[in-house]
Amino acid sequence: MSYFYDIKHNVMLKIKVFTTELQELAKFSRVLSHPARLAILQYLAGTRTCISGDISDYLPLSRSTVSQHLKELKELGLIHGEIDGLKINYCLCGSKISEYKRMFDAFLDGMTTIDLT
Repeated sequence: MSYFYDIKHNVMLKIKVFTTELQELAKFSRVLSHPARLAILQYLAGTRTCISGDISDYLPLSRSTVSQHLKELKELGLIHGEIDGLKINYCLCGSKISEYKRMFDAFLDGMTTIDLT
């Protein structure tokens, strides 16, 4: 959302400048823009199963760093974590990943490249 100030009415107004899909792609891009989050996703994808326990045992990152990155990935819906006793099982959310892949594919398909050579 963008805001502009209406001097005549002395109010701040919210206007929709970008489509919901573009805003979602921007959120997705922001979350993927950190290499630690990419490493976590790659690790979860490589295990091909849900991970129980502390992911920081498998990655060269501190527990607090992993925790913060897991939070970001979870808020976007790319992973989910379910409490199982004293451990948390972390899993990729395939349907959400497929949804973002579809949106990004459609976005990139709409782009054309210009060869200036």
